[in-house]
Amino acid sequence: MSPIASYRHLLRLAGPLYVVIAFVGRLPLAMSQMGALLLVSGTTGSYAAGGLAAGALAVANALCSPVAAVLSDRIGQRPVVLVQSVLGGLGLLALVVLAHRDASGGVLAATAGLSGAFLPQIGPLARVRWRPITRNSGARQPRLVEAAFSYEGAADEATFVLGPALLGLLVLVADPGAGLVVAAVLLVVFGCAFAVHPTAELARAPRRTGQPRVRVLSATLVVLMLAQGLIGAFFGSVQTGTSVLATSVGHAGIAGLVHAVLGVGSVAAGLAIAGVPERFGFPLRMLVAAGGLLVLSLPLLAVDSLRSLVLVVLVLGFVVAPYMISNFTMGERSAPVAKVGTAMTLLAAATGLGYAVGSALAGRLADDHGHTAAFAVTVSAAAGALLLSLASQRLLRRPAAPHHLPFGTVQPSSEVSGSTAGVVHA
Repeated sequence: MSPIASYRHLLRLAGPLYVVIAFVGRLPLAMSQMGALLLVSGTTGSYAAGGLAAGALAVANALCSPVAAVLSDRIGQRPVVLVQSVLGGLGLLALVVLAHRDASGGVLAATAGLSGAFLPQIGPLARVRWRPITRNSGARQPRLVEAAFSYEGAADEATFVLGPALLGLLVLVADPGAGLVVAAVLLVVFGCAFAVHPTAELARAPRRTGQPRVRVLSATLVVLMLAQGLIGAFFGSVQTGTSVLATSVGHAGIAGLVHAVLGVGSVAAGLAIAGVPERFGFPLRMLVAAGGLLVLSLPLLAVDSLRSLVLVVLVLGFVVAPYMISNFTMGERSAPVAKVGTAMTLLAAATGLGYAVGSALAGRLADDHGHTAAFAVTVSAAAGALLLSLASQRLLRRPAAPHHLPFGTVQPSSEVSGSTAGVVHA
């Protein structure tokens, strides 16, 4: 089945409305961190206060979203995402109100952190739904799920391009507060719609009595979390280096647009990866993509203009999505049946924490040595990703244990990479 045919079939199975809901529902998370930074910095006159608020929101989300995922696996996504969407939206609105009432930086940071704690991770939860959505597809299911994960990777990249772009437009025509108000409205409307969609019930794993409890953390998942932490550091340092270079040449306002170019290539590669042959397994895809990250990031150390940076970042984007899609797919396939949502969210949380670390480290180095030092963090993260991929190939190629296979799927006969021969694990 060709990638286009796979995407068409997925669209028929889930329905266009679900695809729209799940996509738009991610935008608030993509808008909130930068929105908090701009709002608090503008109202307090302090970039430190703005950075503290944005960091509190990001860290709180990274720490609390796995807890929400555990609850989703236990009681279902519907009640958890409903509560998150309403409380997260109210938290963003409260942040806007308090900022315009001249609240202190500490109060604003605490409010931002509380908001971040409730912002739902729609992307990981959407990934969980595709296997049950395609469960009646017979022998085509493995390729359909692979295509679905390719789409999800591209959708994540697209939202982190469109989210900041939408925020920037609202800042230009109104103010940063308007951006967070729109994010709050989108969260309440589309987050709740995602929660009540019928696919939420499909994603609930059947509970069996008399079976031993299984843990979500495994050696494989820990490796994949480290891999996602490194790609998060990669993102954070690229954004910091881009901002430093743009500011130094007198065009600070277009830093976000330059960084968005990274997502263009990533979205294209994410959609195209569904056409990669099955024999080219996911551990090997991860390794090749990690090598591409290192090779294609090296020119960042030589860029000295926005024009050259745009060209390097555009090409670099083509290996980002394949790396992340491979990680998430292996994480989903290695997770226990009742813990898939938790595993997906842990990977997303690791990305967020890596982003915070990479951004902070790159910023500290850039203060003394400029944008090249920030991009050195990017290259180091890529090198770490390659070394981790090389060291973990044997582990990632091990067959998944039967209790780790998601319900209603075909048990792979060889490795995590995706052979379709096997028996149904119902």
